[in-house]
Amino acid sequence: MLKKPYFLVLLVVLTMNCKNTTDTPQVTATAVNSTLDSLTIALDSIVSNGPIVGLAAAILKNDTVRYNQGFGYANVSDSIPYSHQTIQNIGSISKTFIGIALLKAQELGKLQLDDPVNKFIPFQVSNPKYKNTPITLRQLATHTSSIIDTDWYGKSYVTLSVQYPETTKVLDYFSGPESSMSMSDYLKNVLTPQGSMYEPETFSEMAPGTDAEYTNLGATLAALAIEGATGMSFDDFTTKHILRPLNMLASGWTNEAIDISKRSKNYAHRDTVLADYRLLTYPDGGMITSTADLSLYLGELIKGYNGNGVLLSKESYAELFKKQLTVSQLGEEAGEGNTGIFMDFGKYGVGHNGGDPGVLTFMYFNPETNIGKLLFINTDYDNNVEVVKSFFRIWKLLEKYEQKLN
Repeated sequence: MLKKPYFLVLLVVLTMNCKNTTDTPQVTATAVNSTLDSLTIALDSIVSNGPIVGLAAAILKNDTVRYNQGFGYANVSDSIPYSHQTIQNIGSISKTFIGIALLKAQELGKLQLDDPVNKFIPFQVSNPKYKNTPITLRQLATHTSSIIDTDWYGKSYVTLSVQYPETTKVLDYFSGPESSMSMSDYLKNVLTPQGSMYEPETFSEMAPGTDAEYTNLGATLAALAIEGATGMSFDDFTTKHILRPLNMLASGWTNEAIDISKRSKNYAHRDTVLADYRLLTYPDGGMITSTADLSLYLGELIKGYNGNGVLLSKESYAELFKKQLTVSQLGEEAGEGNTGIFMDFGKYGVGHNGGDPGVLTFMYFNPETNIGKLLFINTDYDNNVEVVKSFFRIWKLLEKYEQKLN
């Protein structure tokens, strides 16, 4: 089973399952004295009476945080509340860090977006149906590389222990610690004919550059290319050029890089913890952070969109936020959105979402108002319509407050 959702599929599922759920809890005038109090009471009610174990929500205008608060629990058994400083993995929002890293490496003269990926990796990757057509970094960053995630992608989830208590759920596609390998070895096994997990279906019938199809494998391959081009691990490169400059000191890519006591458990249901896991393809979904830290990042993206960010030059930010896909590349999705360099444009604004076992996250900003929003939950949404409904109900509440701010 392939767990990590395709970006567009996730949005469709959320929209379909959340129709007619935009009502908010009724509160009397005497119960609140301000809009913020009203928002807090409404969010607390949804979490207290719903299936989501813990969450944090943030709203900012430009780079100023107007609201950032947690609800529910990060750890139910130990009665640890979920706060705006609770950290968890954030799923595919992590891919936006690959986009920033690509453009920073380009600024440093280490690569160009239109370079072939094979220039920077220790093995050769090509679509077997188009062996002479190179796959470029830009294609990887815009999901037009012709690489497709297959069921083998599920093997990138590796548990941290051999055995877990009976009360802990281990998903059937999780691999054990004995299956651990480097990101490079995993990609070689999946993407090259010599690999033990290779199958031709990992590549589409379309030539590289002609069609957009969301791929986690392609994103991770772009991160591996950054390593080859810069001579640094992706972890070290992004820590040096993104996390530290933004003072995101609570964030990192591994348990060793963060204060694990502040990390939330991931839940299958309110009374069932998911097994701890890590991603062999960590750049595509493994950033561990809080809404407090990611607010710093989202504020920087808003500033960068307006030409005054600090991580990248004005020209690089223009490339990051340039709508890269043509109508022919979008195909059936034409008119419903577009993508920059690992940066999505759609009905929720500019940004990205993320979904992994026990994780659902949104990070978007409105390019007209410069208002951004974050929402993290620590509860699995797969085959759980009620979790999805609650998530979207909360997002609608944040949108209502955004309108008042504007």
